[in-house]
Amino acid sequence: MPGIRFSRAVHESPFHGGIRHALMRVFITGIAVFLAISMVPGLESDGFTSGIAAVLVLTFLNVILRPVLFLLTLPLIVFTLGLFLLVLNALLLEFTAFLVKGFTVSGFWSAVGGALVISLVTTVLNSWTVDRPPHVEIHEEPRRPPKIINPD
Repeated sequence: MPGIRFSRAVHESPFHGGIRHALMRVFITGIAVFLAISMVPGLESDGFTSGIAAVLVLTFLNVILRPVLFLLTLPLIVFTLGLFLLVLNALLLEFTAFLVKGFTVSGFWSAVGGALVISLVTTVLNSWTVDRPPHVEIHEEPRRPPKIINPD
């Protein structure tokens, strides 16, 4: 019977390459936030430092607060077939604007537009760079002959 063996990357710790992985996600979120600032009217940043602060705060909120909010609003997410995730992301973007001086979101629909742009860009860029599936190798081992217990 052919067996499946995974490459070495699957057997290593889940934190293998963790800093590089985390920095890549922050960088991708930064690209998405600055793209949203340039595309969506109502999202503004006073300067580069406030934009970087918004990226760091949004990344922190996505890591810490988003899973908790996801679990609390899971019935709404299921009921709306996932569209409430866009509202959840918009609320996190507005909360980021509340916490970061110099980063402003003027209105709920600006936050929804920004959340949509950020979600799409991060999804595409993460699928290209960070979220690569592990390499799977299939090895077929030779069968051994059956063991005869009672030769009589």
